[in-house]
Amino acid sequence: MNRIAAALALGLSALLGACSTNGQAPMATAPAIAERAPVTILVSIDGFHPDYLARGLTPTLSRLAAEGATAAMRPSFPTKTFPNHWTLVTGLVPDHHGITANRMEDQGKPEEPFTMQTVDPYWWNEAKPVWVEAEEAGIRSAAMFWPGSAVPWGGTAVRYGPVTDGIMASDWQAFSMQVSNTQRVNSVLDWLRRPADIRPEFVTLYFDTVDSAGHGGGPVSEEVDAALRDIDTHMANLVAGLEELGQPANLVIVSDHGMAPTGSDKMIVLADIVDPSLYRLVEGGAYATFEPTEGNLEAFEAAILRDHANMECWRKSDIPARFQYGTHQRIPPYFCLPETGWTISARASRATWSGGNHGYDPFAPEMAALFIANGPAFRSGARIESFQNTAIAPLLRHLIGVPQAERSDASLADVSAALKP
Repeated sequence: MNRIAAALALGLSALLGACSTNGQAPMATAPAIAERAPVTILVSIDGFHPDYLARGLTPTLSRLAAEGATAAMRPSFPTKTFPNHWTLVTGLVPDHHGITANRMEDQGKPEEPFTMQTVDPYWWNEAKPVWVEAEEAGIRSAAMFWPGSAVPWGGTAVRYGPVTDGIMASDWQAFSMQVSNTQRVNSVLDWLRRPADIRPEFVTLYFDTVDSAGHGGGPVSEEVDAALRDIDTHMANLVAGLEELGQPANLVIVSDHGMAPTGSDKMIVLADIVDPSLYRLVEGGAYATFEPTEGNLEAFEAAILRDHANMECWRKSDIPARFQYGTHQRIPPYFCLPETGWTISARASRATWSGGNHGYDPFAPEMAALFIANGPAFRSGARIESFQNTAIAPLLRHLIGVPQAERSDASLADVSAALKP
């Protein structure tokens, strides 16, 4: 009910009440509360493996899963934070939306490589996120952190001053780890306390603490257990705040990837495989990407494109099709993927360490991602088949009422089993 209709309804109710008292003073009635339409809230819990729900540490998330729809979702490749968060809100795999890694290089910006702090629209403009589609349709959106949400999408960066020709969510906050999880939840609830004309209908909320704990302690650690308890408490606060506001919500709770245990006992040292003078390492860790140095292509290929223990390497054009990766010009020409849990390093280290990492094969069980959907649009108690995270954007478009994109790597049908008929 919009504000004009609500006012008319209240006026009509008062008039009928006065007429029915036969001249006597009307009885006092409780003030009417305007009925709210459901808000769609997309929550990312970075690095949350779906098996974490079985630890008995997340009663709120487990209840939302039991009373809604849930699945073990498959991330896109590479199983890194920025590529997958952009997939979740565009419906395209990284090879198609252009955010192909957490660190990238581009011939059009040779002096400015992409990092996780980059907000130049140049890097992001190849695929439109859902909040931009919402804003273009007149649907107000708000982003409490999300990779790419601080980018004026479609704009052009200028040397001095702000980008003035891009589109952003009506409300947004630039990411800072100094903003506590309590502040993040409170900001979302504060947005939803607003009058209807400036209240968002689509909101994103991002938590990074489970991922940070997984990197530091590994997936089976007290650090992760403490982070799970903390996140569940904040999800309980979000749910309680929505109930207090009388705000129905379709919650879509996801993660970008899982987490695999790693350590110094599972190291692949490039210096033992290929002469360092033959290449430039673009990225290392859960995978490695390379540029051969000038005049050394044949020698580099002879060293890298052979059989290796615990690692496979390809020319980008030969990366297996199941990864849906290897055509974008930002992907370096050579790519190596280790077995899940192994780490590729340029040189050996004497340090002994253990922890967790991601970036590995998206079909590896350790990389599975979380999916929970709860709210009036979703079935209750639905355990659905695993699906690729490209289907989240079509689901969001359906929930907020914008047309499905012509260019997509998934369809609503991929996740329709979660929806009420």
